[in-house]
Amino acid sequence: MIASINGIVTAKSLDSLIIEVGGIGYQVFIPLSTYYQLPEIKSPVSLHIHTYVREDALQLYGFFTFLEKRLFLLLMGVSGVGPKLARNILSGIEVSELLIAIQKGAVERLRLIPGVGPKMAGRLVLELKEKVLSLAEMTEVLVKTENPISDDAISALMNLGYSQREAQKAIGQILKEEACTIEALIKKALQMLSKGN
Repeated sequence: MIASINGIVTAKSLDSLIIEVGGIGYQVFIPLSTYYQLPEIKSPVSLHIHTYVREDALQLYGFFTFLEKRLFLLLMGVSGVGPKLARNILSGIEVSELLIAIQKGAVERLRLIPGVGPKMAGRLVLELKEKVLSLAEMTEVLVKTENPISDDAISALMNLGYSQREAQKAIGQILKEEACTIEALIKKALQMLSKGN
């Protein structure tokens, strides 16, 4: 069972890439959340991998973060969700937004994801609500996510070129320790990100 791959990107598309390791090219299927973080062709990459094995298939699914992989596995545990739909769900909504939507029972938001109908949206909430809550607490993804100041600060950092994940992590860490004005929050986040924390 392959759990991770470190190699060189030799080709990539919106739904998969090829990683060369020791002269062997592995095709790895990915969600858009991972695609947007991939390096350029001929650059090194490291992905968390889920090996999907069936009698008629052996497929690798890759994720930039362990959280994405964990969510993918949780989604696959829902009745009626296979690897393709699980990948589509992660491609159709940000990880943090997916966690919040499931926790809050936001069926209407989940229905906007391609491939997710009303019954599936309800099933995701029903079967994953408790699991997602513990996962969100463990990864601290939900820290202050509904705070309008944090949303504005995250938007400002993204406008300055940082990824949403980097911005959310920095803002979350700061707000866990203290309350800030938006100006102070952005300033502290920039200091943190410039140090590579």
